[in-house]
Amino acid sequence: MDIRNLPEVRPQRTWGWSVQLVWIVPIIAAAVAGWLVIKSIMEKGPTITITFKTAEGLEARKTKVTYKNVDIGQVKTIEVSDDLSKVIVSVELEKSMAPYLVQDTRFWVVRPRVAGGQVSGLMTLFSGSHIGVDIGHSTMPRQDFEGLEVAPVVTGDVPGRQFVLRAETLGSLQVGSPVFFRQEEVGKVIAHEVDQDGQGVTFRVFVDRPYDRYVTADTRFWNASGVDVSLDATGVKVDMQSIVSILIGGVTFAMPPGAESDQPAEEGQEFRLAATREEAMKHKDLIVERFVLYFPHSLRGLFVGAPVDFRGIVVGEVKSMNVEFDESNTAFRFPVEVDLYPSRLAAMMKHSAEDFLKDDQPHLRKRWDQGVANGLRAQLGVGSLLTGQLYVALDFFPGTSPAKMDWAHDPPAIPTVPGITEEIQKLIVHLSKTLRKFPLEEIGTDFRTTLKALTKTLEKGDKFVERLQDEVTPEVKKALDDMRRTLKVAERTLADESPTQVELQNTLRELGRTAESIRLLSDYLERHPEALLRGKKEGVR
Repeated sequence: MDIRNLPEVRPQRTWGWSVQLVWIVPIIAAAVAGWLVIKSIMEKGPTITITFKTAEGLEARKTKVTYKNVDIGQVKTIEVSDDLSKVIVSVELEKSMAPYLVQDTRFWVVRPRVAGGQVSGLMTLFSGSHIGVDIGHSTMPRQDFEGLEVAPVVTGDVPGRQFVLRAETLGSLQVGSPVFFRQEEVGKVIAHEVDQDGQGVTFRVFVDRPYDRYVTADTRFWNASGVDVSLDATGVKVDMQSIVSILIGGVTFAMPPGAESDQPAEEGQEFRLAATREEAMKHKDLIVERFVLYFPHSLRGLFVGAPVDFRGIVVGEVKSMNVEFDESNTAFRFPVEVDLYPSRLAAMMKHSAEDFLKDDQPHLRKRWDQGVANGLRAQLGVGSLLTGQLYVALDFFPGTSPAKMDWAHDPPAIPTVPGITEEIQKLIVHLSKTLRKFPLEEIGTDFRTTLKALTKTLEKGDKFVERLQDEVTPEVKKALDDMRRTLKVAERTLADESPTQVELQNTLRELGRTAESIRLLSDYLERHPEALLRGKKEGVR
């Protein structure tokens, strides 16, 4: 074959890219991977940081974040802060949670916990700890949160309202203590803290719906912790709410008698937390008059808050007690400041109540000056002999020394008279002095002399008795024996079948027949008196 006759092969130049079939699969895989990366980035939820004091129970890439027992995230990392005072937990949440990461959203570690008489978090003993969430209501977004050390008592999805209570002391109340209304548990204490000025304690309580509508502007709150036992002039009083309140404390609220307001109070409204129901239900007095009382003797038994009584009506209370040195008399005296409430007395007056409530100075001074001129005085009275508690009694004491109100003093001073205890002490002192004047030694000497004479007399009496036993007793015994023999003879003589008794009976019969004959003769002579001269006629009876 002639190779010259073969066709000539010429290379043909092609323009563009030539994709081979082997590269199609990697390209598709890369596209899918890219799409997945983009999708994961687009669907990735927010990452937040939560600080806790300790990481107890938390593990990176294991501990879940739950809301209503539904997993909504996971802990990514756990780090210690730069100052080593806390731990910083990085948490990745689902994208759907982004709108709820607001200012008042709260996070806490769910652990087994006993508080407020309730046990929570027991399932974590088997499943491990997890982070709980309480969704807030704010509109301000937030990424960094301060975790709670304990779970909140009330979460934001529970219907109800919060109120603020102010008290002087914490008492036995704690977070989780119940709130009662008519002995029904209707809420809880959710927080408490000491005031910045250190003068009291502020509580935040939550009242469940629908009971929150019973909290009005006139509602009174008081501490119902434990058992309230009081002893006064009326006897022993015992007040308690429930066994739970005895163990962990509690708060009770109610409307005072005669309250008119029925509009629910605003959320966050402040109320005073009284120590007892009696204190909480005290009438709010609008008119208050302060006076001072000077007592020269001990105030033992009187206490701040003791009642001021006017003939059985409580018209005020003791506010303070002090001690002063009276330079003029070089002696100590004890000022007691009291608040008087004229409205309490005026409420029981049928007439002149409006004039009595006038609190301007002319009417006030005139009213008190007239009362003091008529014998109005203050006195310490004994409220209970068992406890020795005292109270201040206002009353009229006729015949007391003249006195006047001291309007120059601030507050004005009301004249006082000695109390019953002071009078008893004076009487005891007087009796003691009187007894000292008695010649007790001379009386004792005379008494001993009298006892000696009485002893000698008794000795003589003993000797006389012995003489009687020796001399008189034998003669008496002999006489008794003779009398006994005489009685026996008389007994034999008077027996039914004795000769003497038979003869006596015959004699009595003869006397009976004789008496009968005399009676017949007497009757005959009465009918025939002439028989005494003529004799008895024949045939006449």
